[in-house]
Amino acid sequence: MKETIKTSRTAGYLEKIFRALNQDYFDGELEEAIITIQSTPRAYGHVTVAKAWSRADGEQRHELNIGAGTLDRPIENVVATVLHEMVHLYNLQHGIQDCSRGGTYHNKRFRDAAEQRDLQISYDSRIGWSITEPTDALIEYILRQGWSEIRMNREDGYTARGIGGRGTAGGITPPATPKPSSTRKYICPCCGQSVRATKAVNILCGDCMETMVCP
Repeated sequence: MKETIKTSRTAGYLEKIFRALNQDYFDGELEEAIITIQSTPRAYGHVTVAKAWSRADGEQRHELNIGAGTLDRPIENVVATVLHEMVHLYNLQHGIQDCSRGGTYHNKRFRDAAEQRDLQISYDSRIGWSITEPTDALIEYILRQGWSEIRMNREDGYTARGIGGRGTAGGITPPATPKPSSTRKYICPCCGQSVRATKAVNILCGDCMETMVCP
């Protein structure tokens, strides 16, 4: 895959992730959203409640935004953000009220729908059931897909926290210290080929027959 060092490639990459998640976690049921990359202070992403985008043919779509200043997180966390927002889209399509307080407080309906789709959801008194982490099952899914980190990030001058929200800004202020990546990267010392694993492994490079190392 070409490196995601341009916004056009990054948006295309996120669209690819959206489509795969839609097929595998929602049976392809979700209407495709317009993926955007914009600054979202105090949030990792958002979806719009209304269909904010219109095409020349009259078709309208929701917006799913990923915060421009949060792109260089571990790929499993970026995917968890996308999947979090997709749960909101699913609930919107089915008339399920999963948020209150202007779209910032996530209720148990959101939690239940998210946990059914390999997300780990924790509670915060300010934003409800919104703090989102990938489960081991989701991480294994990402590894099977071969998805890698996004190699660009906007320096927005703030630390974005939290995931989600259905309004224009999304969720606010989950944990101050993000969890480190749940995966390990192993590199062949000869050819530089790399793989990821969710635990410590002893693995050989199939081309060089050298033990791969975790930097």
